Amino acid sequence: MANVGSGPGKPPQAAEDAVVERAAELATEVSEADQPTERRRLVASIAGAARSGARASGRGVRSARRRVGTAGRRVGSSTGRLSAQVVAMAQRLRVRDQAALRAQFPGRSAEDIADALIESAARASAAVGGAVGAWAALPALPAYPVEVATETLALIGIEVKLVAELHEAYGMPAPGNAMDRMTSYVAAWAHRRGVSMIPGGLVLAAGSPLARRLRWRLATRMGRSAFSLSPLLTGAVAGAMLNRQETRRLAHSVRTDLRRARAETLGDGR
Repeated sequence: MANVGSGPGKPPQAAEDAVVERAAELATEVSEADQPTERRRLVASIAGAARSGARASGRGVRSARRRVGTAGRRVGSSTGRLSAQVVAMAQRLRVRDQAALRAQFPGRSAEDIADALIESAARASAAVGGAVGAWAALPALPAYPVEVATETLALIGIEVKLVAELHEAYGMPAPGNAMDRMTSYVAAWAHRRGVSMIPGGLVLAAGSPLARRLRWRLATRMGRSAFSLSPLLTGAVAGAMLNRQETRRLAHSVRTDLRRARAETLGDGR
């Protein structure tokens, strides 16, 4: 996997691109890991990515400690850049199409495959939340705001991949080329809807309804991440629980739309 560390001559944009690439790899691999030990090993590397991101941004421990008290209030200010990172990361996710899913889960129905995908994604997001939440108990935080953003980026990758693969499992993939499809799945994630049910179009231009919705969803997600890192909570346990619940809630909403759209499509075909 790519090393996201930034040497003395590494431009900030290159370091940021490397973090996005790393988050996409982690989201893909953690989602598809079969064993808890493998998920823990993969998620542990998020800490290294976050610390490297902190060095690239010039944020040290003292700065982090000053900002811990305001992290939850300031997450909205960083959603513009995070929106761009999410879109860039989504293009790098490895999404299994319907043929690949059927080969991996032979003899299973679309409902069975969806169950397996949701359970795997819920475990993966819990692992991410648990690993990052545990850092709140450390005596010296590497860089609190960076960890919140890194957790959020990896978690969104897990959930966007889940949204995409649920569409494939039900035989309802988004139309267009690879970039169009992944933009559609980011929109579906932001709206918690199936692609065919998204209101307001799929234009991600600044100020568009989708761009505003994405920024709002990111601010909400980052707020939950900051809350899960609170010293008043149990750290790893709280982060794991909140992430697992949120991923399952998202999956339920998208799955409901896909079931409805699939039933309508099959009904039209009779």
